[in-house]
Amino acid sequence: MPAGPAPAAAGPALNGSRPSDAALSILDALEGAGLEAWIVGGWVRDALRGAPSHDIDVCCSGSWQENEAALEAAGIKVIESGIKFGGITAVCAGERIEVTSYRFDGFYTDGRHPESIRRAKRVEDDLARRDFTVNAMAWHPVRGLLDLYDGAGDLARRTIRAVGDPRRRFEEDALRMLRAVRFACRLDFTMEPATASALASCAPLLDAVARERVGWELEGILATGRGGDALLRYPELMCAAVPELSACRGFDQRSRYHAFDVYGHIARVLTVAGELSLARADGAEPPAAPSSSLMWAALLHDIAKPSCFTVDEQGNGHFYGHPELGAERARAIMHRLSCSNELTRDACLLIRYHDRPMQAERADLLRAMGAFAGAGLDTPRLMNELFDLKRADTLGKASSCFYYVEDIERMREMVRELLANREAYSIKTLAIGGGDLVAAGVKPGPKIGELLQRALDATIDGVVPNRRDELLAFLDV
Repeated sequence: MPAGPAPAAAGPALNGSRPSDAALSILDALEGAGLEAWIVGGWVRDALRGAPSHDIDVCCSGSWQENEAALEAAGIKVIESGIKFGGITAVCAGERIEVTSYRFDGFYTDGRHPESIRRAKRVEDDLARRDFTVNAMAWHPVRGLLDLYDGAGDLARRTIRAVGDPRRRFEEDALRMLRAVRFACRLDFTMEPATASALASCAPLLDAVARERVGWELEGILATGRGGDALLRYPELMCAAVPELSACRGFDQRSRYHAFDVYGHIARVLTVAGELSLARADGAEPPAAPSSSLMWAALLHDIAKPSCFTVDEQGNGHFYGHPELGAERARAIMHRLSCSNELTRDACLLIRYHDRPMQAERADLLRAMGAFAGAGLDTPRLMNELFDLKRADTLGKASSCFYYVEDIERMREMVRELLANREAYSIKTLAIGGGDLVAAGVKPGPKIGELLQRALDATIDGVVPNRRDELLAFLDV
């Protein structure tokens, strides 16, 4: 029978946080077999922050075979999940906990994975190979906190600092650079100066990392809502992650409507989109994280501006066609970074229409909604995100443009009312369908589509209400 967690209403805790009973049972099983084991990594960091964490990792002095034998002897199921790197997964009371052996890492020949690993005898050696001080702490319910690199102090100082020489850490594993930024954004921490300097100088190493891994880390950065901070504070690294951003740095827009260069504008749009989507101006409950499609659209909405730049006779800059070209560029970038097809589709739609002139008029808004209608599209959500993007785009310009925010919010409210009133904005939302026309005597064929489009145009223009009988009467079928 699998072992269950040891019952305990109260017990050893770190800063008031108590590990799960399953984790304590795994520690007991390992140490009952004469091994040494610690809880390490994220759970320790989050417990010291007073933040909830359900992701518990255990580090142990035994080989993976010894760890497996000790756990199975205690009735705990084991999955051989990462034995190449000394890791297994213990399954206790339905909880999965990673158990790894103390180790030294060999050379990182691919800039991502160690070529080899060696067993270490001491937990101190294992902690020395870890990435950042806030992740290089260990805790035991009896022996307490082991903090060799002042990770607790860095938490108090709200600082991300590499363990040891930051250049060496990043040369070992270039993805750690984006991981550092993700942690800084998620925790709202600053980067320790030497670590920040190494981020800039080591940024080219990111070229050796698989693009899907880069995309995954970028998604994590954007999900914090602080992607704009990442762009402004770590431009070399962010441009290494998305090379197309490099052309935007320092690109003067030569427009009275813009107070920043293209890169600075993108950063501010990303910041505002994250902050305001979480604040939810519509009064609804804020989500746990900003919408991924909105964040990617904010990041890439002006990516094509440098390629579309022209100057008129008065010396004013223009970017005709940049939303359409931007959508194409964004699709290529997101495909390269292995973003999902659905996420890419939604973000590129937002980019394509982010600069579309819109008026607080019924027909104009219904036609705009039609651009976000189709198979698999969530029209209400996408329209709301379009207004979020437009609002952020406006607030990322010169202050003389801020008046447009009121128009955007008026249009948002009108769209909400149009949806509530079941106004038609696509053939699918019409009160009649092809079946109604066939029942009225229209022969199946192209004529059906033509009549439905005619009905849609008429109801959008206010000629006829979106009601079945009146639409059929209007079509005279």
